[in-house]
Amino acid sequence: MTTPRERLEAVGNQIPPLIALIVLWMLLWGEFSWLNLLVAFVVGIVVTVAFYLVPVQLSGRVHPLHAVVFFVRLILDIVRASIDVAWLAIKPKLVSSNAILAIRLHTRSDLILTWTAVATSIVPGSIVVDIDRESSILYLHVLDMHSAADIESFRRQVLDTEQRIVRGFGSREDVERMRGVPPANRRTARSVDQNEQGPL
Repeated sequence: MTTPRERLEAVGNQIPPLIALIVLWMLLWGEFSWLNLLVAFVVGIVVTVAFYLVPVQLSGRVHPLHAVVFFVRLILDIVRASIDVAWLAIKPKLVSSNAILAIRLHTRSDLILTWTAVATSIVPGSIVVDIDRESSILYLHVLDMHSAADIESFRRQVLDTEQRIVRGFGSREDVERMRGVPPANRRTARSVDQNEQGPL
């Protein structure tokens, strides 16, 4: 049986999709009017109720500096990769060597998993072809992989992207997991330290 707080959280998790549907409806009509807004709200309510999805748990945390770092680095990666792919297209004597890579992420958050998949796919030269949600594994088709060093370099890029997303938008649990310390273990370590120190 759900508690009032859990029901309130479930309703709150449906608000972002509802707002997105309202904005999309207004963009499709191309003009703002109170009638359009009312119809968009009604349609959004019907869609979110009739096609209810498992709510994505938002972290409720944004670190402005790390968020800026993530977006700036993403833009730089897009520019760099665009130049590399353009060179591959006109490169004489091109030897094609593509690969399907399975990359296991550190996070267990659906939100961070999705953001990492999208951020990786919009960079030219790679695209997500499948996702193993249970194991947090991304399967990507990647261009121009000629050696184990190339594969490891790309794997590191994806994990670095995940880390930047976690630092900018992830929950405290996600941040701790990226540091290699599970939150439960950290709490246990704190209680052990307090017990060892004894009363002051």
